[in-house]
Amino acid sequence: MKTFHIAIVDDDLNIRQIITAYLQKEGYVTTAVESAEEAITLEQENPPDLWVLDIMLPGMNGYEFCRRIRAGSETPIIMVSARDEEVDKILGLELGSDDYLTKPFSPRELVARVNRALQRWKQMKSHTEETANSTLVLDKEKRLVYSFGEEVEVTSKEFQVLSLLSEHPNRAFSRDELLSLIWGYDYFGSDRVVDDLIRRIRKKLDKLPLETVWGFGYRLRTSEGTKDE
Repeated sequence: MKTFHIAIVDDDLNIRQIITAYLQKEGYVTTAVESAEEAITLEQENPPDLWVLDIMLPGMNGYEFCRRIRAGSETPIIMVSARDEEVDKILGLELGSDDYLTKPFSPRELVARVNRALQRWKQMKSHTEETANSTLVLDKEKRLVYSFGEEVEVTSKEFQVLSLLSEHPNRAFSRDELLSLIWGYDYFGSDRVVDDLIRRIRKKLDKLPLETVWGFGYRLRTSEGTKDE
Protein backbone atom coordinates (compact mmCIF):
# COMPACT_ATOMS: atom_id res chain seq x y z
CA MET A 1 0.00 0.00 0.00
CA LYS A 2 1.42 3.37 -1.00
CA THR A 3 2.36 5.87 1.72
CA PHE A 4 1.24 9.30 0.60
CA HIS A 5 3.64 12.22 0.63
CA ILE A 6 2.19 15.47 1.99
CA ALA A 7 3.91 18.84 1.54
CA ILE A 8 3.31 21.61 4.09
CA VAL A 9 4.04 25.14 2.87
CA ASP A 10 3.83 27.67 5.71
CA ASP A 11 6.19 30.37 6.99
CA ASP A 12 5.13 29.75 10.61
CA LEU A 13 7.51 27.17 12.13
CA ASN A 14 5.08 26.28 14.91
CA ILE A 15 2.28 25.52 12.46
CA ARG A 16 4.61 23.47 10.27
CA GLN A 17 5.65 21.39 13.25
CA ILE A 18 2.10 20.83 14.51
CA ILE A 19 0.75 19.83 11.07
CA THR A 20 3.77 17.59 10.48
CA ALA A 21 3.28 15.81 13.79
CA TYR A 22 -0.41 15.10 13.20
CA LEU A 23 0.07 13.95 9.61
CA GLN A 24 2.98 11.68 10.50
CA LYS A 25 0.92 10.18 13.32
CA GLU A 26 -1.67 9.36 10.63
CA GLY A 27 1.03 7.50 8.69
CA TYR A 28 1.85 10.08 6.03
CA VAL A 29 5.32 11.03 4.83
CA THR A 30 5.73 14.81 5.11
CA THR A 31 7.99 17.56 3.83
CA ALA A 32 7.69 21.04 5.33
CA VAL A 33 8.99 24.21 3.66
CA GLU A 34 8.56 27.88 4.51
CA SER A 35 8.18 29.48 1.09
CA ALA A 36 6.59 28.95 -2.31
CA GLU A 37 10.03 29.14 -3.88
CA GLU A 38 11.16 26.13 -1.85
CA ALA A 39 7.90 24.41 -2.74
CA ILE A 40 8.61 24.86 -6.46
CA THR A 41 11.95 23.10 -6.00
CA LEU A 42 10.17 20.31 -4.10
CA GLU A 43 7.64 19.94 -6.92
CA GLN A 44 10.48 19.46 -9.38
CA GLU A 45 12.55 17.06 -7.28
CA ASN A 46 10.06 15.12 -5.17
CA PRO A 47 6.46 16.08 -5.99
CA PRO A 48 3.98 15.36 -3.19
CA ASP A 49 0.58 13.71 -3.42
CA LEU A 50 -1.09 16.67 -1.66
CA TRP A 51 -0.23 20.25 -0.70
CA VAL A 52 -1.20 21.97 2.54
CA LEU A 53 -0.64 25.54 1.42
CA ASP A 54 -0.65 28.78 3.39
CA ILE A 55 -1.80 31.81 1.42
CA MET A 56 0.19 34.58 3.15
CA LEU A 57 3.76 33.57 2.32
CA PRO A 58 6.89 35.72 1.98
CA GLY A 59 7.77 36.31 -1.66
CA MET A 60 5.40 34.40 -3.91
CA ASN A 61 2.02 34.03 -2.18
CA GLY A 62 -0.10 30.91 -2.01
CA TYR A 63 -2.49 32.07 -4.74
CA GLU A 64 0.31 32.44 -7.28
CA PHE A 65 1.85 29.12 -6.26
CA CYS A 66 -1.54 27.41 -6.62
CA ARG A 67 -1.89 28.91 -10.10
CA ARG A 68 1.54 27.57 -11.09
CA ILE A 69 0.82 24.09 -9.77
CA ARG A 70 -2.53 23.94 -11.53
CA ALA A 71 -0.89 24.83 -14.83
CA GLY A 72 0.56 21.33 -14.97
CA SER A 73 -0.85 19.19 -12.17
CA GLU A 74 -4.11 18.11 -10.56
CA THR A 75 -2.46 17.26 -7.23
CA PRO A 76 -4.90 18.10 -4.39
CA ILE A 77 -4.34 21.43 -2.64
CA ILE A 78 -5.75 22.42 0.75
CA MET A 79 -5.31 26.14 1.39
CA VAL A 80 -4.99 27.49 4.92
CA SER A 81 -5.15 31.16 5.87
CA ALA A 82 -5.82 33.58 8.69
CA ARG A 83 -8.03 35.46 6.23
CA ASP A 84 -11.62 34.31 6.51
CA GLU A 85 -13.25 36.67 4.02
CA GLU A 86 -15.55 34.93 1.57
CA VAL A 87 -13.74 36.53 -1.37
CA ASP A 88 -10.46 34.89 -0.28
CA LYS A 89 -12.07 31.45 -0.13
CA ILE A 90 -13.75 31.92 -3.51
CA LEU A 91 -10.49 33.06 -5.10
CA GLY A 92 -8.63 30.06 -3.70
CA LEU A 93 -11.24 27.64 -5.02
CA GLU A 94 -11.38 29.36 -8.40
CA LEU A 95 -7.61 29.04 -8.73
CA GLY A 96 -7.93 25.30 -8.23
CA SER A 97 -7.61 24.53 -4.53
CA ASP A 98 -9.66 21.55 -3.37
CA ASP A 99 -10.40 22.85 0.12
CA TYR A 100 -9.93 25.92 2.33
CA LEU A 101 -9.35 26.11 6.09
CA THR A 102 -9.30 29.30 8.16
CA LYS A 103 -6.70 29.71 10.92
CA PRO A 104 -6.81 28.88 13.72
CA PHE A 105 -8.06 25.39 12.85
CA SER A 106 -8.11 22.02 14.55
CA PRO A 107 -5.21 19.82 13.39
CA ARG A 108 -7.60 16.86 13.57
CA GLU A 109 -9.95 18.63 11.18
CA LEU A 110 -7.08 19.22 8.79
CA VAL A 111 -6.14 15.53 8.93
CA ALA A 112 -9.76 14.60 8.19
CA ARG A 113 -9.80 16.91 5.18
CA VAL A 114 -6.48 15.53 3.95
CA ASN A 115 -7.88 12.00 4.21
CA ARG A 116 -11.00 12.99 2.30
CA ALA A 117 -9.10 14.85 -0.42
CA LEU A 118 -6.77 11.93 -0.99
CA GLN A 119 -9.67 9.50 -1.12
CA ARG A 120 -11.35 11.59 -3.82
CA TRP A 121 -8.02 11.82 -5.65
CA LYS A 122 -7.55 8.03 -5.56
CA GLN A 123 -11.05 7.48 -6.89
CA MET A 124 -10.53 10.01 -9.69
CA LYS A 125 -7.20 8.48 -10.71
CA SER A 126 -8.67 4.99 -10.59
CA HIS A 127 -11.53 6.05 -12.84
CA THR A 128 -9.14 7.80 -15.24
CA GLU A 129 -6.86 4.77 -15.45
CA GLU A 130 -9.80 2.42 -15.86
CA THR A 131 -11.17 4.53 -18.69
CA ALA A 132 -7.77 4.75 -20.37
CA ASN A 133 -7.36 0.96 -20.23
CA SER A 134 -10.87 0.04 -21.30
CA THR A 135 -11.57 -1.32 -24.75
CA LEU A 136 -14.95 0.37 -24.72
CA VAL A 137 -16.54 3.05 -22.53
CA LEU A 138 -20.02 4.35 -23.31
CA ASP A 139 -21.20 7.64 -21.87
CA LYS A 140 -24.92 7.15 -22.40
CA GLU A 141 -25.93 10.55 -21.09
CA LYS A 142 -23.71 12.39 -23.58
CA ARG A 143 -23.86 9.58 -26.16
CA LEU A 144 -20.09 9.43 -26.48
CA VAL A 145 -17.86 6.42 -27.11
CA TYR A 146 -14.28 5.99 -25.85
CA SER A 147 -11.75 3.30 -26.67
CA PHE A 148 -8.63 3.14 -24.49
CA GLY A 149 -9.35 6.69 -23.32
CA GLU A 150 -9.72 8.13 -26.83
CA GLU A 151 -13.06 9.42 -28.09
CA VAL A 152 -14.36 7.61 -31.16
CA GLU A 153 -16.94 9.29 -33.39
CA VAL A 154 -19.96 7.08 -34.07
CA THR A 155 -23.34 7.53 -35.68
CA SER A 156 -26.61 7.28 -33.78
CA LYS A 157 -27.28 3.74 -35.04
CA GLU A 158 -23.71 2.65 -34.23
CA PHE A 159 -24.11 3.96 -30.69
CA GLN A 160 -27.42 2.12 -30.30
CA VAL A 161 -25.90 -1.18 -31.40
CA LEU A 162 -22.87 -0.76 -29.13
CA SER A 163 -25.12 0.11 -26.21
CA LEU A 164 -27.36 -2.92 -26.81
CA LEU A 165 -24.48 -5.37 -27.15
CA SER A 166 -22.59 -4.00 -24.15
CA GLU A 167 -25.70 -4.33 -21.98
CA HIS A 168 -25.93 -8.03 -22.92
CA PRO A 169 -22.34 -9.32 -23.14
CA ASN A 170 -21.92 -12.82 -24.62
CA ARG A 171 -25.50 -12.90 -25.83
CA ALA A 172 -25.89 -13.50 -29.56
CA PHE A 173 -28.38 -11.26 -31.36
CA SER A 174 -29.79 -12.36 -34.67
CA ARG A 175 -29.82 -9.97 -37.60
CA ASP A 176 -33.62 -9.86 -37.38
CA GLU A 177 -33.46 -8.96 -33.68
CA LEU A 178 -31.02 -6.15 -34.36
CA LEU A 179 -33.17 -4.88 -37.20
CA SER A 180 -36.25 -4.81 -34.97
CA LEU A 181 -34.52 -3.34 -31.90
CA ILE A 182 -32.42 -0.72 -33.69
CA TRP A 183 -34.28 0.10 -36.90
CA GLY A 184 -37.78 -0.64 -35.59
CA TYR A 185 -40.35 -3.36 -36.12
CA ASP A 186 -41.74 -1.61 -39.19
CA TYR A 187 -38.41 -1.72 -41.06
CA PHE A 188 -38.75 -3.72 -44.28
CA GLY A 189 -35.30 -3.32 -45.81
CA SER A 190 -32.58 -5.94 -46.21
CA ASP A 191 -30.80 -7.33 -43.16
CA ARG A 192 -27.55 -6.51 -44.96
CA VAL A 193 -27.84 -3.08 -43.36
CA VAL A 194 -26.88 -4.80 -40.07
CA ASP A 195 -23.74 -6.29 -41.62
CA ASP A 196 -22.75 -2.92 -43.04
CA LEU A 197 -23.20 -1.26 -39.66
CA ILE A 198 -21.15 -3.92 -37.85
CA ARG A 199 -18.43 -3.54 -40.48
CA ARG A 200 -18.23 0.19 -39.80
CA ILE A 201 -18.10 -0.37 -36.04
CA ARG A 202 -15.27 -2.89 -36.42
CA LYS A 203 -13.32 -0.45 -38.56
CA LYS A 204 -13.61 2.25 -35.88
CA LEU A 205 -13.09 -0.12 -32.93
CA ASP A 206 -10.74 -2.74 -34.29
CA LYS A 207 -9.89 -4.19 -30.85
CA LEU A 208 -13.50 -4.64 -29.78
CA PRO A 209 -14.34 -8.36 -29.28
CA LEU A 210 -17.36 -8.14 -31.58
CA GLU A 211 -17.89 -11.62 -32.98
CA THR A 212 -19.88 -12.96 -35.89
CA VAL A 213 -22.16 -15.90 -35.06
CA TRP A 214 -22.17 -17.51 -38.47
CA GLY A 215 -25.57 -17.90 -40.04
CA PHE A 216 -27.20 -16.04 -37.15
CA GLY A 217 -25.91 -12.64 -36.07
CA TYR A 218 -23.46 -10.95 -33.70
CA ARG A 219 -22.39 -10.77 -30.08
CA LEU A 220 -19.97 -8.86 -27.88
CA ARG A 221 -17.91 -11.74 -26.61
CA THR A 222 -17.09 -10.56 -23.10
CA SER A 223 -17.88 -7.78 -20.68
CA GLU A 224 -14.18 -7.50 -19.71
CA GLY A 225 -12.81 -4.16 -20.79
CA THR A 226 -16.29 -2.77 -21.44
CA LYS A 227 -17.79 -0.08 -19.21
CA ASP A 228 -21.05 1.87 -19.21
CA GLU A 229 -21.39 5.25 -17.53
